[in-house]
Amino acid sequence: MTRVAGKAAIVTGAGTGIGRAIALALAREGAKVAIAGRRREKLQEVAKTIEQAGGEAVATVCDVSSEADCQRAVTDAEKAFGGVNILVKDWDRLMATNLKGPFLMSRAVLPSMRRAGGGAIVNVGSVLGLVAMKDRAAYCASKGGVTMLTKAMALDHAHEKIRVNCICPAIVETDLITELFSKSEDGRRARDARLATLPLGRFGKPDDIAELAVFLASEESSWMTGTAIPVDGGLAAY
Repeated sequence: MTRVAGKAAIVTGAGTGIGRAIALALAREGAKVAIAGRRREKLQEVAKTIEQAGGEAVATVCDVSSEADCQRAVTDAEKAFGGVNILVKDWDRLMATNLKGPFLMSRAVLPSMRRAGGGAIVNVGSVLGLVAMKDRAAYCASKGGVTMLTKAMALDHAHEKIRVNCICPAIVETDLITELFSKSEDGRRARDARLATLPLGRFGKPDDIAELAVFLASEESSWMTGTAIPVDGGLAAY
């Protein structure tokens, strides 16, 4: 498949979970992918998987709360691939990563996208950037910031043919979520309570998010920018 053939992408948080699924999906669709994150071993595993399938990948260690790391990740991608057309950012820590990280990564990649004649930035935020939940004040605030950062950047860079969109998942089955619910009776009840908030009756899967990320990175969404799209099993429909 070649929906993003010839494009070069940076995916942060790409060693595991949603980021990994997005990196593999972009590679499957023809993109060259820079696998960015904090754990080198996990990044190299994903890069090897892509290369074994006939794709091109480079692993780059990057803490997105560090401006120097963000710039180095872009430099590594440019050296490997000649330019950057796509940036997908996934994160799971709070303010420093949720808001500062996407801002720093976007600022680092914009010059490369300008040189390439345009590009697509895909933020992976949260449905809690669209609706609130009890006992999640800091998290909701950080993700709401990501939603508005997406919209503001979309306006700022539309004239440069750089599109900015945001995917807003509800709870997705990743290693992080598996660890959240213990195997005790209390853990089972907590899991069931979260499932009860989702009309479709299941947690999301990383591939549910990855397929939308490929769409937003490709020319299929060429008339979309500034959107925040819930992928949430129906949670935001309440």
